[in-house]
Amino acid sequence: MTETLDVIAQRFACRKYADRPVDRDTLQTIAEAGLHAPSAVNRQPWRLIVLAGKDLVDEIDAAGLAVLQEVDPAGYDRIQSRGGKLLYDAPAMILVALQPQPGRFTADMDGGIVVGHIVLAARSLGVDSCVVGMARYGFDADAALRAKYLPEGFDFGVSILLGYADGAPGTPHAIDPAKIIWA
Repeated sequence: MTETLDVIAQRFACRKYADRPVDRDTLQTIAEAGLHAPSAVNRQPWRLIVLAGKDLVDEIDAAGLAVLQEVDPAGYDRIQSRGGKLLYDAPAMILVALQPQPGRFTADMDGGIVVGHIVLAARSLGVDSCVVGMARYGFDADAALRAKYLPEGFDFGVSILLGYADGAPGTPHAIDPAKIIWA
């Protein structure tokens, strides 16, 4: 396999992070990889907000847990039984904020391509990641949080947790070649 295919095959969703920060230069390189993503008509309807510090991630975690407890008590209990952290104690996170697009263009698809670039760049640099949408809970309920992190005219798209696995690296999911349909 090529180096790129090896990185793709090795990537896993990290749900337990070590208490070890990701340095600023590495986070910059990972974020810049996201900026290389293509977009419909080159609109680039995204902003990448890098939260470089566990205290910032914990702020969003707490807001999201408060909402989850209210709107999905069973989900909240499940999170509590798994350690009580929505965002797995990640030391860093990149928020992908998306700008709604007119007509038939969709920022969601462009945002997904950005996410792919970010997680693969992270893995290639030895940084583990997990794509999470649940951070949205905190942004949906807390106008101050939205104002603090999301630029005017942009919505929460998705977030990517970044850090180093606590313990042995996770196992990538098993692939099912039967899901490929040849026509």
